[in-house]
Amino acid sequence: MIAISDLSKTFTLHNQGGAVIPVMQGAALSVDRGECVGLVGASGAGKSTLMRMIWGNYLAASGQIMVAGVDVARAEPREIIALRRSTLGYVSQFLRVVPRVPTVEVVAEPLLTLGVQADQARDRAMALLARLNIPQRLWSLSPTTFSGGEQQRVNIARGFIHPWPVMLLDEPTASLDAANREVVLTLIEEAKAGGAAILGIFHDEGARDRVCDRLVDVTGFRPAVAA
Repeated sequence: MIAISDLSKTFTLHNQGGAVIPVMQGAALSVDRGECVGLVGASGAGKSTLMRMIWGNYLAASGQIMVAGVDVARAEPREIIALRRSTLGYVSQFLRVVPRVPTVEVVAEPLLTLGVQADQARDRAMALLARLNIPQRLWSLSPTTFSGGEQQRVNIARGFIHPWPVMLLDEPTASLDAANREVVLTLIEEAKAGGAAILGIFHDEGARDRVCDRLVDVTGFRPAVAA
């Protein structure tokens, strides 16, 4: 479901005379159906950069990023939007939503976009919010007012509301207590059992050991430094 080959990335420093900085070179990995692969490496090694390239927020300098048959490295914006709508899910560390939209609507929105009936989408959203221990009294409020941990759980509910064939997870258990951490790990295991191909960043070693089938060290994708 994910197949990356010979991928490279550079950043252009426009405020420093247009200097081009190579940050990734020759990256290659694959993730199959029902598999969870964890990205590891020191801070700054390129884990988040690689995830953003797969999501389509960062443009690759060269190489291929195949996600469910679509080469994200060369796809048109409309193709990436279509991929995100039904195939590629992303759970980031931070919740970014339109202010004043009720939490239940925030979580239900991916299903509504797919044409699911509003009552069915809301029921699924409410079930996930309850499972992730978000108090019912908060469901009608905007999550922009919530604590960091509550916002993360809303983000997770939104990310798991649809059975995405491919999922990207960025620190899904960060800042969670033991009970909610267990819920999230179970959601990941259920997604794997359903055939999802999952690529994630897990600084929580216990979580990584539990859900990841194998690890990829992105340090090996850093460009060689000239002598």
